[in-house]
Amino acid sequence: MSQIPTLIATASPLALSRLGRALERLQGVRLCGQASDLSSAYVRVEQAEPKLVIIGPELMRHPDFPGLLAMFRVMGIVWMRIASDIVPPGPGGEAPALDPALPAAQMLAAIRTALARPAAQPATLPQKAQAPPPGRARADRFILIGASTGGIDALLRVLSVFPADCPPTAIVQHTGSAFSGSLIRLLERCCTARVLPAQAGAPFQPGMVVVGAGCGGHMRLRPGLPPRVEGAPGEPVSGHVPSVDELFRSALPFASKVTAALLTGMGRDGAQGMLELRRAGATTIAQDEASSVVYGMPRAAWEIGAAETRLPLDRIGPELLARCTEDRPEGTR
Repeated sequence: MSQIPTLIATASPLALSRLGRALERLQGVRLCGQASDLSSAYVRVEQAEPKLVIIGPELMRHPDFPGLLAMFRVMGIVWMRIASDIVPPGPGGEAPALDPALPAAQMLAAIRTALARPAAQPATLPQKAQAPPPGRARADRFILIGASTGGIDALLRVLSVFPADCPPTAIVQHTGSAFSGSLIRLLERCCTARVLPAQAGAPFQPGMVVVGAGCGGHMRLRPGLPPRVEGAPGEPVSGHVPSVDELFRSALPFASKVTAALLTGMGRDGAQGMLELRRAGATTIAQDEASSVVYGMPRAAWEIGAAETRLPLDRIGPELLARCTEDRPEGTR
């Protein structure tokens, strides 16, 4: 009988030791890794490619946990939570619980039941684009995207339709600095274009998706031919570093060449910057309420007139690309 490669991720040394010993005694289960925090869990998952990951409830409450869940969906990984009467689970608390105190036979039965659930099937996220959409993108068009809560899944869907020669794209996703490298590798799995971290001085060119997530400062674009990426430390803007507002405002000198989108997220970051972009001639899009995990940032943009249109998530990627094939005169919206 084939063994089930299994990884444990928990910040509790006691739970890690106790569950690890229990799993090592199970016939049909192979312990392939352990992690004590979320960022190392992400790396271990990439390296070991387990079939099952067992998560401590304290890690489920981490703000970057949805990113790990997105990776599970991309890789078709099943996960369970460690049963606890002390720490309540965070998002995903409906996942099957595994009690380390169970007898071996019951523990193995619980694992097999979890693996048999419909959620255990491989992910159904869109595959990478195999061919560019009709019409070739203009070389002088740029795409800017801001996202927060729920944004990782949203970005996976948007970028999955981008061809390898997509317009230069800059993204601010609110996430912790420890998770930024993992986020970039995750986005690479669903995007044929190059996904890169924000690096000061890098030219902003076709086929590049630059991500300013947890980069230690604000990501901006410096006007030029082509524009260049720049990073600068600074105080939070709209409550965040990096800030979507800062990215959007940096593109005002060439706003007529920009198509900007605000995806799901809490708060108002990006709304004011998008309004300024629209007034300067940019095309602006907000995700609609029905497809948003949190309809905060897109709502704020729509209510102040910053977004020209609202679209469901699955239409945003194609629309961003289509707008970049249009010949928009200078100063028009």
